Amino acid sequence: MEKTTAEASSDQNVSVPVSIWEAFRLHLICGLGLAVAFWVAHNIYSIDLISNPDQTLFLIWVIETPIIIGVYSISRWNPKQCSFLKAVGHGLLGIPAGAFLNAFGAIVLGAPIGFLYIKRTISWSLLMSLFTFAPAASVFGSSWNNWQRLFVYAKPAGIVDYMICLPAHGTVIGAWLGAWPMPLDWERPWQEWPISVSYGAIAGYIIGMVASLGFIFMFDRRRPHVKGD
Repeated sequence: MEKTTAEASSDQNVSVPVSIWEAFRLHLICGLGLAVAFWVAHNIYSIDLISNPDQTLFLIWVIETPIIIGVYSISRWNPKQCSFLKAVGHGLLGIPAGAFLNAFGAIVLGAPIGFLYIKRTISWSLLMSLFTFAPAASVFGSSWNNWQRLFVYAKPAGIVDYMICLPAHGTVIGAWLGAWPMPLDWERPWQEWPISVSYGAIAGYIIGMVASLGFIFMFDRRRPHVKGD
């Protein structure tokens, strides 16, 4: 009886199975969504990150939000008890929470807080939250153990974990590297907050997605040996 209960619990505490090719396809969808967002901003609204950072960031966030949350909600944890719509709700709730933490962290680290920069900071923090918090919220909900495993200990244990962990870390590292040119005396328009930081975050997110596919490939190669044991 105890064995049956343990097996049932184990069956519930898994995510929807994702193969390496499905991971590639899901990452490709997110990447294409980002490309479409930039295309719409440039060709339809005639804006970009340098000329109009707050509107451009917000437009990217609007276009990319349903894509990222939809993609990761498909791979949700515990699918027998968590429906797709519930996972979408978790992802949407994770965005404002993550945006607050990102904005707070940026301000603590020196981001400007004047009236001119409020809209920029909000738009930037929403996009950062979408790349870092929303995927984990859609997959894991409020499961603290899984959040801690990925973001505190950085110990991904499966394909979906790599899909979440590496792009999120890449986003944060990219934003941090993107902030380096801001205080330099170059007097370039892209040194304004949060232009270079946004370029760094987006580049880090893309690099993180590509890197995650490499780790997923190696993980997938090892899985048959683990099963054999």
